[in-house]
Amino acid sequence: MIFESHAHYDDEAFDEDREELLGSFAENGIDTVINIGASLESCRKTIALMEKYPFIYGAMGVHPSETGELDENGFQWLRECCGHKKVAAVGEIGLDYYWKEPEIPVQKKWFERQMGLAKETGLPVIIHSREAAKDTLDMMKSTHAEEIGGVIHCFSYTKEIAREYLNMGFHFGIGGVITFANAKKLKEAAAYIPMDRILLETDSPYLSPEPFRGKRNSSLNLPYIAEKIAVLKGIDREEVYAVTHENAQRLFRLGRFAETKGTD
Repeated sequence: MIFESHAHYDDEAFDEDREELLGSFAENGIDTVINIGASLESCRKTIALMEKYPFIYGAMGVHPSETGELDENGFQWLRECCGHKKVAAVGEIGLDYYWKEPEIPVQKKWFERQMGLAKETGLPVIIHSREAAKDTLDMMKSTHAEEIGGVIHCFSYTKEIAREYLNMGFHFGIGGVITFANAKKLKEAAAYIPMDRILLETDSPYLSPEPFRGKRNSSLNLPYIAEKIAVLKGIDREEVYAVTHENAQRLFRLGRFAETKGTD
């Protein structure tokens, strides 16, 4: 079975065929999906999805590029959402310097606050970091992220930075970029990262792997990502599925949901 650790099925890109697409996952071996919050509105939609589909769990968080919308009322609402019986993580949160808004101090403020929320609720974090390698790592060290744990989503930095996160006990989300011909740095890092720290992800509807680059992505493309990882690691694709499934189950502690089934 295949574990999709990062997707955005609340996105409008799926409005025309969402139910049909999600309904096809079981026959394609996909048994678990983490749908990721990126704004307050997407968190609301994520809650609706995970209440409708038994195989969908959620992460509650505000993407750095959306932190301009946050205030204390919104943050309190996020805190309440983290108590939902199917919320598995706080995310995606972090820093994004590719986009110029909101200002860096705003991004940093809400990154730190959401890291604190993860520590408060006992949930792992899903980290977004784009063109902000040093500041992300510095903030995670200063907030003792090693006490929280989580995954560096769409990891795109060097194996030297990967080593820093490995030392903090973090996992790494590997997606469609690993299939790109120009992804030399990521392939080197992925080859270096131990298999027990890798998660499969698509970031759907974004970052489709080759040969679908530029088109809408979905979890149905996970085999292309798994195949590339299998080649890099010298193992077969089925082993990639099995190990990454176990990794994600362990990180997100999905066993606890069975223990609290039927409760809010």
